[in-house]
Amino acid sequence: MATLWEGRLSGATTDALKALNDSLQIDKRLYREDISGSTAHVKMLVSVGLIDESDGELILDALKTTEEEMASGSFVFQPEDEDIHTAVERRVTEIAGEAGARMHTGRSRNDQVVTDLRLWTLKNLDELARLVVSLQESLIEQAEKAEAARLPGYTHLQQAQPVLLSHHLLAHAWALSRDFDRIMETRSRTDVSPLGAGALAGSSLPIDPLMTSELLGFSETFKNSLDAVSDRDFAAEAIFVNALLAVHLSRIGEELVLWSSEEFGFVEIDDAYTTGSSMLPQKKNPDIAELARAKTGRIVGHLTGLLTVLKGLPLTYNKDLQEDKEPLFDSFDTNTLVLTALTGIFNSITFNKEKMAEAADKPFSVAIDLAEYLVNEGMPFREAHALIGGLVKTSIEDQKDFNEVVLENENFGPEIEDFFKPEMAIKRRITPGSTGLKAVEVQKEQMKKHLEIQISMMSR
Repeated sequence: MATLWEGRLSGATTDALKALNDSLQIDKRLYREDISGSTAHVKMLVSVGLIDESDGELILDALKTTEEEMASGSFVFQPEDEDIHTAVERRVTEIAGEAGARMHTGRSRNDQVVTDLRLWTLKNLDELARLVVSLQESLIEQAEKAEAARLPGYTHLQQAQPVLLSHHLLAHAWALSRDFDRIMETRSRTDVSPLGAGALAGSSLPIDPLMTSELLGFSETFKNSLDAVSDRDFAAEAIFVNALLAVHLSRIGEELVLWSSEEFGFVEIDDAYTTGSSMLPQKKNPDIAELARAKTGRIVGHLTGLLTVLKGLPLTYNKDLQEDKEPLFDSFDTNTLVLTALTGIFNSITFNKEKMAEAADKPFSVAIDLAEYLVNEGMPFREAHALIGGLVKTSIEDQKDFNEVVLENENFGPEIEDFFKPEMAIKRRITPGSTGLKAVEVQKEQMKKHLEIQISMMSR
């Protein structure tokens, strides 16, 4: 098959141009979407009378055969196949003969390519949403199992207040729920058919973009042909969604790295999700958690790269847009791997509740409770804050138990001894959304209901 532009240009392209221009190795994964788009386009062409039924049947049969060959791995790509679109058209023409040359009527690669990419993105947003829900389910299940287990809550990685393990796990689940919402919102803006926009200005032929849109299952059809073929904001948004999701996954990974260290000892990651050392026999390394952190940089880089490509492009299509696929594909591929692995970790993780409780029950962890006790007694908060801070300082400098220092202070009576009992700091938390026992039970139910809504959204 000759080049698609042989009528205008003569002579063979240089090897350098071909190497730089060809995108087959990247975009060949779009073959199902490309064949779906071509199938809808041909059916439309038959419907409006631009292709007769017999030619239409030949083309549709050839498209089906081509898809079967590609799916089975028997398809033979040729050196002249610049991209997946060229490869499909070449093969269809080989099978269908002269009829195959009619397949591209009323269509440009400009609207063809972006149609394929939108179809692919929609499918993979759905899969990403499913994986996010799976990780949420694992976190919720562990939150249920945690019961009243507690651990230190941190600010600046310094122990601050005790919190329920369930509360901590649900914090990650809520962040993921917002990622799910963003995925769905991005999906709605991606769900627009560009097919029929042509190269940039539509067509003089009586094609029916609404029909192809409906055949492909899009919710909307493009409103402006220039915009339809030139923008990749949906791709950038999809990468952004992946990037922010990756940031949340990185935070989970970071905690798993810390918590599985000997210094923390809060969790035991199943051997199936760890590696050993090539030199140190005792090592058990949380490689997946570490890679969850590292892969984030990769996806953030993809977002920066695509935005930079898009920032200076005049309307409409420019070859620069060929650079949209690789970062988009890799962002989804990367998060798919990380989500699957992290879900596996939480399905099999073991929490060392005793070690967590030991770390949570440090005397200084009740400092804010003591300050709030004084506030309830009528003392201004800043005065109470300064007083308790001074008692902490005295305890450290005099190497004296904090509870003893507190009990010796005239502002406290014997009832304050209860403040130093394990679990009391958590029991005193009474505000909605807090780490208090009742509040977390309410939160669990809220999270479950939210998850049900998410699952129902996926099924529509």
